[in-house]
Formats: sequence, structure tokens, C-alpha cells
Amino acid sequence: MSRYTGPSWRISRRLGISLSGTGKELARRPYAPGDHGQGRRQKLSEYGVQLREKQKLRFMYGMSERQFANLFLKAGKVREGKHGVNFMVLLEKRLDNVVYRLGLATTRRQARQLVNHGHITVDGARVDIPSYEVKVGQVISVREKSKDLQIIKDAVEAVVGRPQYVEFDADKLEGSLTRLPQREELDADIDESLIVEFYNKLS
Repeated sequence: MSRYTGPSWRISRRLGISLSGTGKELARRPYAPGDHGQGRRQKLSEYGVQLREKQKLRFMYGMSERQFANLFLKAGKVREGKHGVNFMVLLEKRLDNVVYRLGLATTRRQARQLVNHGHITVDGARVDIPSYEVKVGQVISVREKSKDLQIIKDAVEAVVGRPQYVEFDADKLEGSLTRLPQREELDADIDESLIVEFYNKLS
């Protein structure tokens, strides 16, 4: 399955979670899309609950099913920590996500576009792969030729706060991942244990 490129608001309403991070999708219409969206929802099976949790996290980070599953397998090879938490930490280390966390983009989708179009550098070298795994201490910057992009200026000005595991220099338009995030610093709306159960049933 390829990466979803359709309307994110519709998916947000279906899954009951804000994929944009703003909450606007659910504030306006806090029910599922479609003719029966406001009606009584059918109770999900155990598998359905696990699948929905997996889809919530996958769409949140804008990944294809194959990318998502492969990263989950990689997280299982980490010797320390819980599989689900290690998985969420690996998701946070993706370059497009770090660009989003630094405030250089207002959404992960926008951050992915910035990376794809070559506007971002890692330790001075241009990297156009959104899934690139950022290491603690690496410097993430806006390419010199791209520093006047209005979309980046607007994003930086709109930032209210940043996670404690990143640092950012607004004058230089650069920042870094200072440490790995703790579970309590990541999305509380996700139950990663359900995702582990989902994949364990498939194996």
C-alpha cells in the first residue's frame, strides 16, 4: 500500500485524532465522515481496535504500510526498552518529523515536502530523504538558498513551544535532537501496546 495522499481531515475524523496537530479537524466536526458519521458507531472487535491504533500512528507520521512495518521490525531488534516505545522513538528520529518538531514546518506533511524538495541539510549536507534517521547531536538546518522561503518564516513565527528533546536557533534556522525522547513526552493518544499486539498476531 502506498502512502496516503488524500484529504487528511477526513482520515482525522474517521480515526478520531488530529493528524495536523492543530485539532481543527475535530473541533468543527467531531464525528466520522459519511452519511452515518453522526450515528451510533459499530463496536470494534479486538482486532479492529488494534488496527485503528496502528492506522492512527501510521497516518500521523504519513508513512506507507511497508515503511511502517519495516520500522516496527527494526524497533524489535533494539535490545533495551520496550518494543512499542522503541518504535515511537524511531518514528520521532525521522528527518521529516525532526524538521516538524523544530518548527520549520507547521505539519509533518509540510516538513516532508521541505525535505523532498532539498531545502534541508544535515550537518551541512543536503538530505532529501524524509525517512533519514537523525542521530542525537546532528545539526538540522535550512539550506542557505531556502532561508527566505515564506513558508518557513511563517512556520517559525507560528511556533508556540517545542519539545524539550530538541533545541533551535531561530536566527540561524537550525537545530538538533539533543537526546532521545521519553515515552511521556510523546503522543498520549496512542496506545503502542495495541500496535505491538497487532503485529504479533500477523507474525
